[in-house]
Amino acid sequence: MVRVLRWLSALAVGGILSTFTFLLLTGRYINDGPVLITLSRSHGLHAGDLFVLAGWAVGMAALVLLARDRGRLHAP
Repeated sequence: MVRVLRWLSALAVGGILSTFTFLLLTGRYINDGPVLITLSRSHGLHAGDLFVLAGWAVGMAALVLLARDRGRLHAP
């Protein structure tokens, strides 16, 4: 049961983290920075987006570590 709750928690946080990342990448905010890669006339990868992507990668890696069950966090 603990393993299922850990996975459900990880999936929920991963979904929320991915949604916020999507919103930040598709929206406009103050620290956009220069366009590094143009994807279309109105969209591109900005320097500020790299910070968002790095945060997403760190968050997802933390979730994988959380969801992995190695038996260390279980009570005896």
